[in-house]
Amino acid sequence: MKRMFIMAALAGLATLNFTVDASAQTTLSAVKARDKVICGANGGRPGFSGLDSKGQWQGIDVDVCRAVAAATVGDANKTQFVKVTSQTRFTALQTSEVDILTANVSWTLKRDTSLGLDFAPPIFYDGQGLMVRKDLGVKSSKDLDGATICVEPGSTSEKMVADIFRANKLSYKPVVIEDRKELNNAFFNGRCDVHVQSVSGLSSGRATAAANPDDYIILPEIHGKDPMGPVIRQGDAQWRDIVTWSVYAMMAAEEFGITSQNVDEMKKSTNADIARLVGSTDDLGKTLGLDKEWAYRIIKQVGNYGEVFERTLGKGSPLKLDRGLNKQWKDGGLIYAPPFN
Repeated sequence: MKRMFIMAALAGLATLNFTVDASAQTTLSAVKARDKVICGANGGRPGFSGLDSKGQWQGIDVDVCRAVAAATVGDANKTQFVKVTSQTRFTALQTSEVDILTANVSWTLKRDTSLGLDFAPPIFYDGQGLMVRKDLGVKSSKDLDGATICVEPGSTSEKMVADIFRANKLSYKPVVIEDRKELNNAFFNGRCDVHVQSVSGLSSGRATAAANPDDYIILPEIHGKDPMGPVIRQGDAQWRDIVTWSVYAMMAAEEFGITSQNVDEMKKSTNADIARLVGSTDDLGKTLGLDKEWAYRIIKQVGNYGEVFERTLGKGSPLKLDRGLNKQWKDGGLIYAPPFN
């Protein structure tokens, strides 16, 4: 009986290992079979994800999806975007409606441990803020007792507001609106006194939805941490590695001075780190189930992290955000890629 029990246990373990190994191929296999990457995106947050005047998706979250497409199917344009909200985004990923969630999702312990999801490296470091009309004369969140607050359900902001007002023994009335565009419209049309979101989100809304952006101020307090980046399903280690190292490839390229414009010339570099990254030497793609030029295509077709930041969020964009914490580590920021070797 003891021998039979041991044999059954070993058989169960073998079955489990087979299941894990098989599922690890699922997302990449599905992506290659359909020849495109499907990403869940907010769609209503300029700078992160949204449609431009030509109906094309633009934003830093969009470019992460495009980078993964360049790495896996060879073409950054082979992407499909599914618009998700703060209440539908996790379900869309859990049910395999999308391959990646690139919807400015904040990385938190509960999300990481209770939803069956994994977080790739943050692509944007932020914090929560409060925006009000300048003529209210408000200087601090402590001046907001009894205020009405526009907030998105199921968001980090919703929890943060409750924490702030509870800690300061203040009352407030939430105006809960799920759609981000409607939320912005409600605030800028005077339906509520306060708009709460990440500071970058507030800046985005003010720059693109306010009739006169100078009429609004973001209060100086920054509440909490908002490390935002792509999210993938748990149980698919290979796909997690592909998304993770696609992000790191853009970060490392900026660190090494490789851009979309000079990457072809950089393939001739004698610097070992650069040569490995662009696929001139070694075959780092093999361990990811990709070819050796996967990172080269990301840089060539999408750009390095600095290029992406500049055109989507930085001085070359309508938001004109400073790099801040999103500078390279050597410049005092938090953008840091592990070694490519």
